[in-house]
Amino acid sequence: MTSDLRDTPPPPPAAGEIRADGARPAQRPGRMAATLRRMARKLAWMLFVFWGITVISFWVIHLAPGSPTDMQTTMNPLAGAETRKRLESLYGLDKPLHVQYVQWLGRLARLDFGNSMSSDPRPVWDKIKERLPLTVGMNVASLVLTLLCAIPIGVASAHWQGRLFDRAMTVLVFIGFAMPGFWLALLLMLLFGIHLQWLPLSGLTSLDHAAMTPLGKAWDILAHLSMPIFIYTFGSLAGLSRFMRASMLEVLRQDYILTARAKGLPVRTVIFRHALRNALLPVITILGLSLPGLIGGSVIIESIFALPGLGQLFYQAVMARDYPLIMGNLVLGAVLTLIGNLLADLCYGLADPRIRLTGGTGGNGGDANGGGNA
Repeated sequence: MTSDLRDTPPPPPAAGEIRADGARPAQRPGRMAATLRRMARKLAWMLFVFWGITVISFWVIHLAPGSPTDMQTTMNPLAGAETRKRLESLYGLDKPLHVQYVQWLGRLARLDFGNSMSSDPRPVWDKIKERLPLTVGMNVASLVLTLLCAIPIGVASAHWQGRLFDRAMTVLVFIGFAMPGFWLALLLMLLFGIHLQWLPLSGLTSLDHAAMTPLGKAWDILAHLSMPIFIYTFGSLAGLSRFMRASMLEVLRQDYILTARAKGLPVRTVIFRHALRNALLPVITILGLSLPGLIGGSVIIESIFALPGLGQLFYQAVMARDYPLIMGNLVLGAVLTLIGNLLADLCYGLADPRIRLTGGTGGNGGDANGGGNA
């Protein structure tokens, strides 16, 4: 009997209790289930929002005056009313709007965007796919350059608030806010393309691009894209650096930062180890919402510089009332928006461990924050 009592294992520690050996108990199984339920709810909500976006977009683009058949028959003297009716029947435009939407949604479920209604009746996805690398590449390069410049500028402006550097950056930022992108593009083209003749004015490659060496081809493409990327970066730098400065100033006024300074910690440690991670949370939100700008923000710049990207393709589709191509671009923008929100949530957990531990809810906040420090 005594040996049975001696061999009986001790009872498991209660939730949140620390064992005698100093180790914490394993995480509760309910936390993983709660995380999975939260992800399932978020996925269901994303699908619902995506469906709402497609309904509104499909309805709005059909409210605009004109149709693909008008664009194809108006300038053709041989095309009469009978030709227009045959085209409407071919494209399915003679059916009620809700029937057209259900048919389009069925094709989308099979990842089929349909064929273009323009004079180039290729599949919509083929058109998007050949334009996607250029637009995404320019915007990703611009985003990286913006982060590399905006975060240090915002941190330095907050640290040296009211000094010469902060005032100079404020003036530069206000200029960036006030200057339209198309006007800056025209100024750069006038300066570097006409007067100095350092950079090409338009297009993606030069006429003799095929005869160049691999290094020469890379330099030729970089020369053509330098002005558009600079315009993207300069426009984004203004807003992001201001948001970073404001967020950093708010964090530097927190009690735990004042306590860290009172303990004599180095300024570099206080700013980059304690303050910066919390100050990045609003910036992460902005970055998540900036993904749809990969398409919308490229329309004007790609049209000015005659770059064969998604922005130019979207503009041409709107002008031609090419409904499948317009919906393909809008669907891509909606997907990027939802992915941006999802990535923002994931980055919240990387920047703030409390969000990662609590799973984004406040019910277990006491358990997650119990072991936190400044």
